Amino acid sequence: MKLTVRIAFVAGLAVAIALILRSGAAQIFDLLTHASWWLLWLVPLRAVPILLDAVGWQTLLPVRARLRTLFGIACIREAINRLLPVANVGGEVVGVGLLARTGVELPVATASVVVEVLMTLISQYLLVALGVVCILELTGEVALTEDLAILLAASLPVIALLVALMRYGSVFDWLRRLGSRLLGNVNAVAGGTARSGFGASAADIDAAIRASCRAHGRLLRSIAWQFAGALAGTVETWLALRWIGHPIGIVEAIALESLTQAVRNFVFLVPAGIGVQEASLVGLGHVLGIAPDVALALSLAKRMREILFGVPALVAWQWIVGRDGFAPRHEP
Repeated sequence: MKLTVRIAFVAGLAVAIALILRSGAAQIFDLLTHASWWLLWLVPLRAVPILLDAVGWQTLLPVRARLRTLFGIACIREAINRLLPVANVGGEVVGVGLLARTGVELPVATASVVVEVLMTLISQYLLVALGVVCILELTGEVALTEDLAILLAASLPVIALLVALMRYGSVFDWLRRLGSRLLGNVNAVAGGTARSGFGASAADIDAAIRASCRAHGRLLRSIAWQFAGALAGTVETWLALRWIGHPIGIVEAIALESLTQAVRNFVFLVPAGIGVQEASLVGLGHVLGIAPDVALALSLAKRMREILFGVPALVAWQWIVGRDGFAPRHEP
């Protein structure tokens, strides 16, 4: 699996470089220069969708947890998934351990992360459905929209199966084995924070997951917060393109962002989505009338934000692990 991830990274990097060279590196640089320091606003603005996601996560917890603590953990989770070769699941492993450090019982902490990931998946599915509607409204491409709708419909049974397994089955042990195959030494990836969470009884965790799935009101509120966070994330695309000098409407931004994120999450084995994000932005940009150099400038602006936002979060993660941060005794 590690070899597969490395091959995927090299292939993705080659695709990204080829696209940049073909579209004109100088042109892309000029577009980014046109935006100048305005693009730095993308860094603090990223806190808005993460905060909304954290509220959705807090909604799922049957015990008290500080929003600022959950927000900090959510920032670390995203940084790990975006910047490290952990197949887009390492952040969740770390999140379990960090939440457990606050005094939340291990089965409850693990169940909250597992269910929150499912709620995020559902909210992203809804955003993609909205994106397909936006594509139809903007382009009138009935054939393209039908193809996207078929793909969307084909993925719905998978989500329904996951919901059923969490509600009635025992999924945690399977998820733990899957995580170990993808990440190798799970505890090493988590920097020691996952030891207790992944050492908890799978039966207890599955029971906590089933209990969480029975709280229908919490699930619906969580999906609403997650969907709001996903919508807020489209503002990044809308603003970045305005600053680059190629403004689009918010409907175009929703279509571009939702479908790009769907492709990136689907090809999750490619570290940081390198090449995947660039190719999807160029392809979808073509449908929406956005030139390849503009689409690639947008992608590079997003990667700049990921680095500037994510690196401090990774440093904070190591500091927390080293200083025993988030320990229960620090909570009132």
